[in-house]
Amino acid sequence: MNNAVRLENLNFDYGEDFSLSIKELSLNKGEMALISGGSGSGKSTLLWLIAGLLRARSGSITVAGERMDDASESAADRIRSRHIGLVFQTHHLLPEFTAQDNVALALMAAGEPEKTHASRSRELLNKLGIERVNVPVANLSVGQQQRVAVARAIVCKPTIVLADEPTASLDEVNASQAMDLIQQACREAGAALLCASHDRAMQSRFERVIQVDSFVSSARASTQSGARA
Repeated sequence: MNNAVRLENLNFDYGEDFSLSIKELSLNKGEMALISGGSGSGKSTLLWLIAGLLRARSGSITVAGERMDDASESAADRIRSRHIGLVFQTHHLLPEFTAQDNVALALMAAGEPEKTHASRSRELLNKLGIERVNVPVANLSVGQQQRVAVARAIVCKPTIVLADEPTASLDEVNASQAMDLIQQACREAGAALLCASHDRAMQSRFERVIQVDSFVSSARASTQSGARA
């Protein structure tokens, strides 16, 4: 099977004013697609459903051939750690841990041999331009922290990387550099990329653009945030 992720007959409700309904959506291994839509349109919701961080009311979500929608919490953790890389707008790094340790935690969660953690983490960080691998990430620049976050997302060679508004807090130049980094890292890791962004300028970077608004089947309050951002 060539699908990195496949959604079928998926339905998700958020309160009384928001409903996401997807008959079929798939992304092939190595493919890169942008989820586009305004604030509150359900972009993050879609990513979090795929990652198993939210549960759908009905339908199926298959990641690398494994069902995520009906997986137990421990099984979902296993699928996520082995097959999904996550890149967030605010990185979600452990600030008191070193860059190397932050990346090594992903290897540990995936059950990779402990003796390889340090060398694999260090090698990838160096490749992404991080030489100060043994200092707390709180002491690194924002740009360097983003590189650490990308390294953490791809170190286990995931089937798919989910990037949630990864450039929202960056200016135009740094946003372009950040996306260059994410896309190149995914290409080299052989990972599919599903990126959510409200920035229309991002569309030119992707051959495929998915308008999430087309999946929204009921009224929504666009001013709400949280899981609907």
